[in-house]
Amino acid sequence: MRIYMQTPPNPEKPPRFYHLFLQEDLLDGWTLVKETGNQGSSGRLQREHYNSREEAQAALIKVRDAQVKRGYRVVFAKGDEQE
Repeated sequence: MRIYMQTPPNPEKPPRFYHLFLQEDLLDGWTLVKETGNQGSSGRLQREHYNSREEAQAALIKVRDAQVKRGYRVVFAKGDEQE
């Protein structure tokens, strides 16, 4: 699953982006990768490990919902979303 979000354009500051995706790891777990920053610049990368895909997917949905409440809009989504 992959979700790309962005804040609406504002003439005073560049839009911000939030990129979330799930990645299977080599230890039979899943990693939620979060990248955030200003559009056009390199972002800050964070990784969180989960034991199952379901746990990682739930965490991804929770982060997505929190960012939507902060004003981000989903620009692109790909994958098997259950919400």
